[in-house]
Amino acid sequence: MVGPARPQFVLFGSSIVQLSYSNGGWGAMLSDIYARKADILLRGYYGWNSRRALQVLDQVFPKDASVQPSLVIVYFGGNDSMGSHSSGLGPHVPLPEYIENMKKIARHLQSLSDSIRIIFLTCPPVNEEKVCGTTSGIFSELVRTNELCGQYSEACIKVGQETGVKVIDLFSAFQRSDDWMNACFTDGIHLSAEGSKIVVEEILKVLKSAEWKPCLHWKSVPTEFSEDSSYDLVAADGKRTLNPSEWTFHREIQRD
Repeated sequence: MVGPARPQFVLFGSSIVQLSYSNGGWGAMLSDIYARKADILLRGYYGWNSRRALQVLDQVFPKDASVQPSLVIVYFGGNDSMGSHSSGLGPHVPLPEYIENMKKIARHLQSLSDSIRIIFLTCPPVNEEKVCGTTSGIFSELVRTNELCGQYSEACIKVGQETGVKVIDLFSAFQRSDDWMNACFTDGIHLSAEGSKIVVEEILKVLKSAEWKPCLHWKSVPTEFSEDSSYDLVAADGKRTLNPSEWTFHREIQRD
């Protein structure tokens, strides 16, 4: 652990989380937005479902940890929602069990600290045609449909309502974007930079509107070592220095 201590934001989920630093991913974007403000910690596991998440929940989020996260963003459901395989193998989790698993995840995280904040992400939609075209020679009986994604997305939203957890409806958010089926994915399932931008914008909306104290929106989180210094770059008038602590002009998107 290095200092000074910053708020910890943990991203916990399956491949949508593990790959969130690839292809201009949403985890990388959050790390940039929260540079010098919060540490973004990645706990993503490719191919996992909510059942496997429960198996390691105490190890990823131990109750006796000296420091607990300020924010946990959770994504499970895409793999759970896949059609069941005739062998009984595979990631499919029946909808009733998925609901109970997500409730257990919410309750465990809520038990860690009175100040912990939690956001669930629902399943985004998929490009069904592209999924079938790119995986037919690799996987057996792969069933990934928007009908199933929609059912598990709705279930996740209801879990949030029952547990008091904020939920971002990615299933709907993606479909509000033009040409989402082609623009938002690298392979029909995993997110492109455009898809990740949607995730980030939705997260920032929640963080800005939530009545949480302290506020976790990036503009409200203090910037580390932000005091003026005579060592900063000298302004054009040659008489003062310019403090770069809050500069954001390097970012492709200027966010509120």
